[in-house]
Amino acid sequence: QVQLVESGGGLVQPGGSLRLSCAASGSIDAINTMGWYRQVPGKQRELVAHASRVGSTVYADSVKGRFTISRDNAKNTVYLQMNSLKPEDTAVYYCNAAGIWGADSFDPMNYWGKGTLVTVSD
Repeated sequence: QVQLVESGGGLVQPGGSLRLSCAASGSIDAINTMGWYRQVPGKQRELVAHASRVGSTVYADSVKGRFTISRDNAKNTVYLQMNSLKPEDTAVYYCNAAGIWGADSFDPMNYWGKGTLVTVSD
């Protein structure tokens, strides 16, 4: 079983920065894709960014140039550096991990963290 624990959310003023972290634990040798999604009440969860094990990244258009995703594969951790935050970035941010390699197995399932709230407001 894989568990994801996010940290780093909070209240920040417009134009400010926050860094989210997500650590995966369990019987993990490697994780194919780790990423961040966000959700506001009444809307579907949307992709913010994800990164592959070999370093390729994908960003939502709304965060390109402001957010940076990075991974520490040795620690099974993914980060999201968020700069120039806007009120419309306010959401619960969820960590995702997909494609888990164990010592002698592969789990194609998606795993989710419980989420961390980011609020951008004066």
